[in-house]
Amino acid sequence: MYEFVTQHGPVWGTVMAIGQIMAFVIVLLLSLAFLLLMDRKVWAAVQMRKGPNTVGAFGLLQSFADFIKFVLKEIIVPAGADRPLFLLAPLLTFVFAFVTWAVIPVAPGWVISDLNVGILYVFAISSLGVYGIIIGGWASNSKYPFLGSLRSAAQMVSYEVSIGFVLVTVLLMVGSMNLSAVVEAQAGGFWNWHVLSAGMLPWPAFLITIPMFVIFFISALAETNRPPFDLPEAESELVAGYQVEYSSTPYLLFMIGEYLNIVLMCALMTVLFFGGWHAPFDFAPFTWIHPVFWFAIKVVFFFFMFAMVKALVPRYRYDQLMRLGWKIFLPTSLAAVAVMGGIVVYSNAG
Repeated sequence: MYEFVTQHGPVWGTVMAIGQIMAFVIVLLLSLAFLLLMDRKVWAAVQMRKGPNTVGAFGLLQSFADFIKFVLKEIIVPAGADRPLFLLAPLLTFVFAFVTWAVIPVAPGWVISDLNVGILYVFAISSLGVYGIIIGGWASNSKYPFLGSLRSAAQMVSYEVSIGFVLVTVLLMVGSMNLSAVVEAQAGGFWNWHVLSAGMLPWPAFLITIPMFVIFFISALAETNRPPFDLPEAESELVAGYQVEYSSTPYLLFMIGEYLNIVLMCALMTVLFFGGWHAPFDFAPFTWIHPVFWFAIKVVFFFFMFAMVKALVPRYRYDQLMRLGWKIFLPTSLAAVAVMGGIVVYSNAG
């Protein structure tokens, strides 16, 4: 926004900045509609059924039909619920999910706010998302959503720690918390991507970055309540989790926030480990494709992996979930930070 104001004045600069943000939000929401359809189609294909296929060509308008249905339905607030907090909770989840995208670079110069502390910003804002869930569960004045919200809060806090240490390993390699700088450090071909780290550090580094990517991927599933870690919404135990009392637009806001966080994790894996907007090969015809399409292709691929895990892997027990996070991922990622720090110091000294 500062650049727009400097170049075009305070009035037109502000209008152009708001227009840029609105365009990004609209594109993100439209992309989310088709990714949600893809999620349902993948799950249906694994189960050998068609999935949504009647609303529009090949079912392409199914997500928009669902949106209209949710918007037109009556908003029901339970009699004993705390009405202001009950309606505030999904709005918080929705807003925090969108705000986090402000620092995600999708192409060179294509970022709402190119903060020097972008990684810290993502970690801070995404951590606030738990408040919408815990407030929604408590304000519903029912034991089932309250138990679901407590489960979700414990689960998100547990796996945020591991995600944080994984982020530190990437920051140690790059030496910057700016996400655009993280992507630029991976230019030159797929062998320079951080998941291989061949262009950044001595060859043993990939022995750390590949396990860190695996930990990040699994932790992202748990962080976003995706199967096999959808325990806050375990239907056999909690009816439908923290949002069981919600309907209509508030329920829709919860779902949009949840799927925005899922796509955000896919984008972070792309930016941190798989070169962001960079093509796998730094020569034609790969360089003829616009960088934003490479970014989108990678995000869609990781979303497909999320969908496949949802369709194939059975749900964990809650004690298994906590054991995995605290006894395996946490010490492993902490050790990786120490080792990566040693590799970086050794490389700089050499």
